[in-house]
Amino acid sequence: MAPGTVLSSKPISLALGTFPTPVTATQITYRTTDQLGHPEADVTTVIAPSPLSGVVPRIVGYLSFYDDLGGSCRPSYTLAGGNAGASNESESEEEELLMAFYVANGWIVTVPDYEGPHLHWMAGREEGQSTLDAVRATESALGLGTTTQVALSGYSGGAAAADWASELAPTYAPELDLAAVAEGGIPVDYAHLFSYVNGDKVYGAAMPGMLLGLARAYHFPLRRYLSSYGKKVVHAESTTCIGSDFGHYPGLTYQRLFKPRYRNPFAIPALARIFNDQLMGRAPGSPLAPLMMGVGDIDGFGDGVMRDGDVESLAREYCRQGVSVEFH
Repeated sequence: MAPGTVLSSKPISLALGTFPTPVTATQITYRTTDQLGHPEADVTTVIAPSPLSGVVPRIVGYLSFYDDLGGSCRPSYTLAGGNAGASNESESEEEELLMAFYVANGWIVTVPDYEGPHLHWMAGREEGQSTLDAVRATESALGLGTTTQVALSGYSGGAAAADWASELAPTYAPELDLAAVAEGGIPVDYAHLFSYVNGDKVYGAAMPGMLLGLARAYHFPLRRYLSSYGKKVVHAESTTCIGSDFGHYPGLTYQRLFKPRYRNPFAIPALARIFNDQLMGRAPGSPLAPLMMGVGDIDGFGDGVMRDGDVESLAREYCRQGVSVEFH
C-alpha cells in the first residue's frame, strides 16, 4: 500500500473552539511513514470552499503549531469540537481563523495531524512525510490530479513539518506540484534551541516535551538517563499540549533534567545522533519550491525559542542550493 493511500474518510461538522458550526469538512485517514521508516496511519481534515465547481483547485497544507504530547490538541480533534483545555483554546481558535482565510480565498485546506498517531512531536522526517502524504490523500479523495498546485504554511512546530516536507518532496513525493512554502519561527538546530532556552523562565518548558517526542519516535530509553526530577517533569508533560506548560518550570535547565553523569545530554551518543538527525538543510536533495522564511528577534538572538542566526544560515544554505528564498 503506497504512502498517501486513503484508508477511510468521514464527514464532520467543524467547530469554532467547542461551539459547532454549520460548516462541514472531511476527515481522511491515510497511510504514511514514521520517523524510522515504518508504515502508519494518520488523519488530515479537509476543508473545501463550496461550491468547488468552477474554481481552479489549489491546496494549502496548513500545518498547525499544535505541539501536542497528550492528544487533546490534535487538529482532527479540535476542529471537530474537541476541548483542547482553557490554556490552549485561544490558539486553536486563532488557527481556525487562519484556515478560514484560505478557504475564503477559494483554496482547499488540508490540516494533517502530522505528529502521527503516537504524537512524535518534533520528529522532522516523520512530520514532513505525513504532510506530503496528507496532500496525496487529499488529491485522491477529491479526485484531483497531481498537477494541482500545492502550498504549505507552518509556524513554529508547524514550520518543522513545512521545512522537512519541502526538503523531502523532490525524493519522497516528486509527483506533487509544490508551488510555494511559507514558514516562520523555524527550529533549525535543536541543540542550539536547547542552549537558547536553557534556564528561561517561560520557554525552558519546551525541552522536556521535545525530548519526550523524540524518544517516542526513536524508541529511545529516555528515562534511563533522567534524574528523578527530570522523570517527574517529563511525565507531567506527557499528557499536555506544550503551550500550556510554558512558565510552569521557571529557570528549568537541561542539566537538571538529567542524572549528574549525563548532565551534557549531547555527549550521549545515541541522543546526539537523534538531535543531529533533525538538522535542517541536510536531507537528500534540496527544496525545489520557493520558500518564504521568517523569524522574530526580541533580544538580539531570536524570538525567545528559535535563534534568528540559525534561520538566516538555513536560508543562505538554501540559496546556495539554488532555491528561491525570501527571508525576513
